Amino acid sequence: MREIVSCQAGQCGNQIGSKFWEVISDEHGVDPTGTYQGDSDLQLERINVYFDESTGGRYVPRAVLMDLEPGTMDSVRAGPYGQLFRPDNFIFGQSGAGNNWAKGHYTEGAELIDSVLDVCRKEAFRRKAFLHWYTGEGMDEMEFTEAESNMNDLVSEYQQYQDATVEEEGEYDEEEEAY
Repeated sequence: MREIVSCQAGQCGNQIGSKFWEVISDEHGVDPTGTYQGDSDLQLERINVYFDESTGGRYVPRAVLMDLEPGTMDSVRAGPYGQLFRPDNFIFGQSGAGNNWAKGHYTEGAELIDSVLDVCRKEAFRRKAFLHWYTGEGMDEMEFTEAESNMNDLVSEYQQYQDATVEEEGEYDEEEEAY
């Protein structure tokens, strides 16, 4: 089954993401407390695409929410589905970048990037997909560029190992033919 991790970055990304989770929760029969209230077998069959089931049967969105300032996170938490999210997956700074791309990329965002990557790695590597909402304000662009680089390194290491294994097998076959 396909499982999706949603990464929401910046004010716009988190506002879109919040609305997204309202719609997805409604479609899957999950109320604002994370309790399944649906009446369809199909809802339960597909609920694990977007949600993890925690103890007590509560459903928690697979989402990472990030911003350079706390205001957006406060708005999400105060919204109708704000208590649905895992508290550890809210990552935010204290001052923001004031819509200044360079400040978001080189200073404020650079301070948060390790925390963001840790939470994203934790969620993404437990799953099979990575869906993001971002607006290009600096931090999020850098974050996804680094995540892409990490994934490319992983693929490259796998490819190098696979190529080395094939070469060794070829050498082994040549030795057998010599006898």
